[in-house]
Amino acid sequence: MTGLPAAEERRLAIDLYNGLWPLLERPSRTADEDAALVHQAHASLYHWSQVGERVNRARGEWMCSRVYAVLGRAEPALWHARRAVELAEPAGDWDLAIAYEAVARARAVAGDAAGARDWIARARAVPVADDDDRAVVEKDLRAVEELLR
Repeated sequence: MTGLPAAEERRLAIDLYNGLWPLLERPSRTADEDAALVHQAHASLYHWSQVGERVNRARGEWMCSRVYAVLGRAEPALWHARRAVELAEPAGDWDLAIAYEAVARARAVAGDAAGARDWIARARAVPVADDDDRAVVEKDLRAVEELLR
């Protein structure tokens, strides 16, 4: 426990998570920026682990997996993706679909095309109630498919 008030833990978790996107989406980064991505993703997950629900932890694991996948580090990407799946399974819906997407992406980064395709199919089979959420999942799945070409 950090000893911070729950509201502060939550604010830090959210701010750290949301702050990752500009760096993640850059076409190139310095080594220091790559390290910052890893540290920031883990810091967000840590704060969620203090005050978040299971679904927040699943999303934090998903983000750690995404960061490692973007950096081409398949083993930690897969480890965090598996954690995201474990945490998201009870929730289902969008959270489970993106957890499956994380496994697909990690497998693609590892060079396991068949495994990636299997997890892409699993992600597409998950019912996602919200059309906008489904569109996000589909966009990410298409990006994984691009990695396989």
